[in-house]
Amino acid sequence: MASDRDIDQQLVERVQRGDKQAFGLLVDKYRRKLGRLLSRFIRDQAEVEDVVQEAFIKAYRALPNFRGESAFYTWLYRIGINTAKNYLVSMGRRPQTSNEIDVDDAENFEDGDELRTLDTPETELMTQEIAKTVQLAIDALPEDLKTAIVLREIEGLSYEEIATMMDCPIGTVRSRIFRARESIAERLRPLLDTPQDKRW
Repeated sequence: MASDRDIDQQLVERVQRGDKQAFGLLVDKYRRKLGRLLSRFIRDQAEVEDVVQEAFIKAYRALPNFRGESAFYTWLYRIGINTAKNYLVSMGRRPQTSNEIDVDDAENFEDGDELRTLDTPETELMTQEIAKTVQLAIDALPEDLKTAIVLREIEGLSYEEIATMMDCPIGTVRSRIFRARESIAERLRPLLDTPQDKRW
């Protein structure tokens, strides 16, 4: 059974040989995922769609030089993030993240069923308050920390994939994620009544 990465590599090779339909398959496979990632940086959904489209155009043009050293989606996400950053800079805005909870994230969460059964007005309010606090903490992070924590915690990428996408050593990725988590934990401490020496 071919892995996801192998299938992507076969499609990439078909595109490199001139098969435009193969690129359409890659677009279909990753358009929603890339849109979800970029919506963490750009709030307006119409703008997200424009940036996703631009990212795919850039990827298509750059595909002849793709050598498969990283997974296709890692390479594509990196193009997407850079495209989003350039877009926001050109609009005179700094990247932000969305505070809407994505339904797919909840559905894919391992304990999603358990979470949904705990819906009382109090837990609902507390959950909203925690989500809002986490979002504000993420929004306040420097760009490199924000990108690292979003890719790790929201997109679920490995440290290796993030290092490739952010073009830095794994140690730097670990450090950025640690610092981002510390910053978020600091904001959550008053809400969760956590002792100073404990993160959660």
